[in-house]
Amino acid sequence: MADRVFDTPELAYGEVQSCAAHTQMLREQGFRVTESVADIPTAVMGEAGEGGPIIAILGEYDALPSLSQEAGLAEPKQIAEHGFGHGCGHNLLGSAALSAATAVKDWLEAEGISGRVRYYGCPAEEGGAAKTYMVRDGQFDDVDIAITWHPASFNAVDDMRSLANTRIDFTFHGKAAHAAVAPELGRSALDAIELMNIGVNYMREHMPDGSRIHYAYLDAGGIAPNVVQSKATVRHLIRSPSLQGLASLVERVRAIADGAALMSGTSVTSKVFSAVSNLTRNRPLSEAMQAEFEALGPVPFDADDAAFATRIRESLSREDIADTFERLAMKPDYDKPLCDFIAPLDRPFMGGMGSTDVGDVSWAVPTVQARVATCAVGTALHSWQQTAQGKAPAAHKGMLHASKVMAATARAALLDGSLIAVAKQAHADHLAEYPYVCPIPAGTTPPIGK
Repeated sequence: MADRVFDTPELAYGEVQSCAAHTQMLREQGFRVTESVADIPTAVMGEAGEGGPIIAILGEYDALPSLSQEAGLAEPKQIAEHGFGHGCGHNLLGSAALSAATAVKDWLEAEGISGRVRYYGCPAEEGGAAKTYMVRDGQFDDVDIAITWHPASFNAVDDMRSLANTRIDFTFHGKAAHAAVAPELGRSALDAIELMNIGVNYMREHMPDGSRIHYAYLDAGGIAPNVVQSKATVRHLIRSPSLQGLASLVERVRAIADGAALMSGTSVTSKVFSAVSNLTRNRPLSEAMQAEFEALGPVPFDADDAAFATRIRESLSREDIADTFERLAMKPDYDKPLCDFIAPLDRPFMGGMGSTDVGDVSWAVPTVQARVATCAVGTALHSWQQTAQGKAPAAHKGMLHASKVMAATARAALLDGSLIAVAKQAHADHLAEYPYVCPIPAGTTPPIGK
């Protein structure tokens, strides 16, 4: 199934074929299937078992734009120009998660143990925030713990650090005019965006460490320079290490947008495109997963896997390779093509964070995540090298190993009721100090078809 999903790469909220493949597999494996979860057509949930605790295992299957790449080649070669590709390994992510859920289902049935396992097929992780909408819709309200993973070039229990973020589209409305004959009659929406961006750029010096703001023009007002642009839209992606910090930054960016409109004689409207929370760590679950991971050992790669990884690494720089080790607070080993170790649970944080909608699930229920090696050391996510390795035997080995780590963690939780109890208490303690507020405003709907 991982290879089938790889061969039909689809972007956020458009994963029709990928979701169908997962839905079909859930039915074949005997799950009770719910489609269009949270009214999202490409979200699916399969449940098995009766009574007892509910264990959620999260999967994803969305691809990325402009990462089309022929699998199995150690050089860039697009399948389709500007085509889509699985440059983040989500074809593996969803397949391993469903495999883990199936293993837990079969084990519950064989052992006659009370408990339920759910596979959540989640679309649109890449910027679409589907899990945030699913959390807001109450889809995890009765779940006891959640387990997931992500492909990587190393093996580790995730330290559960990420940036909360929101994507807001600011549209400025001005007045068109002839740019030479009567420019005084015009009010440029494009000028307003440029003023806004300047204001945000000056704000960067005065933001908390670790915060980030990026932007992209969605509509620059047209292609005629002799027309004063009457409408233009910019998307700002605002990130912060915490939900509270994000709310403060959003307020400041909105004020800058209002100021830009005032200076340019335009008006501004805004719409939240998506938003996600930062990950929250659950120490009891992290310790449990670390124990299961260490019991299983690292991914069992072979000589052929190492040979292909070595060819891939010829396209990588020493800095790329060093980055993998430095993020684990380890000295770089430039002669190691594939990860053959499991990083310690307690390791220094070396900086560098992205964003994920798993963050919102971690605020809803105790959550744990593994990072499992599926590619050459030094491979960057969102790169052609990652896509090139998406169907390799090493990727399949890592995928199946990830499913074992997740299933073993679920088994440990179902056999030891105290683990779920202490995980839930740790989660409650965190929420008591930092209450959860969904970063997506009420009434905002998923950007399906946008």
